[in-house]
Amino acid sequence: VLAELIEKFVSHLSESRLDCYFSMGNFKATDADVKNESLSPLQQLGVEMTVRYGKHLNLLKENAENGLCFVLINCEKFLKQQQRPVESSLCCLQERCAGYDWFASSVFLIMSGDEEKTFTFLQRFSRLLVSAFLWLPRLHISVHLPITTVESGIHPVYFCSAHHIEMLLKAELPLVFSAFHMSGFTPSQICLQWISQCFWNYMDWSEICHYIAISIFLGPDYQIYMCISVFRHLQQDILKHTEA
Repeated sequence: VLAELIEKFVSHLSESRLDCYFSMGNFKATDADVKNESLSPLQQLGVEMTVRYGKHLNLLKENAENGLCFVLINCEKFLKQQQRPVESSLCCLQERCAGYDWFASSVFLIMSGDEEKTFTFLQRFSRLLVSAFLWLPRLHISVHLPITTVESGIHPVYFCSAHHIEMLLKAELPLVFSAFHMSGFTPSQICLQWISQCFWNYMDWSEICHYIAISIFLGPDYQIYMCISVFRHLQQDILKHTEA
């Protein structure tokens, strides 16, 4: 039901010029490209973890690895069309992709391992502004960003979402904010970890689905509210650890 709902919602928005923030370009996914390409060791490890998790949730069938590789390789090629060449000594800018794509993997599980459905959804989703915040590889060395931002190697989620999380945390949960300040560890660091991993290893699968769906339906600012609500939920534990 969730797969059908987000599919229809994103399909409807991506056809409206007013709702489209980015252009989609022309790209057709093919199996031939996948056979000629190989994933990095990091991505292969991510694929193994995703498939293991998907089978544990009874969402994937036996040959799911091939489908996920199809999605990841084609996403990389599709997003490459909107990337710019950058000369930098920063390792993160020299790599062909920004780490493992946890968002695409999450969508693959939501779509029950249907690679064609997943890739079509991601192509349409890439036109919407929310894709810049939920799908981190979307803006990796992107032409949509000023060159100074690209060269800094800092993702907009860090100076947009994470910055607003800190501002809200200070107002809404001052004790939690102070606890972080005393530890010398910023809330934005842990939030960037949560967001980049789509809350994998932090939330149950149903909650991960809620996070993705709420952010798509209600807008990227709900990514910020979600993080604040997690901090509120963890407030007593955070304060207890600070005292100890």
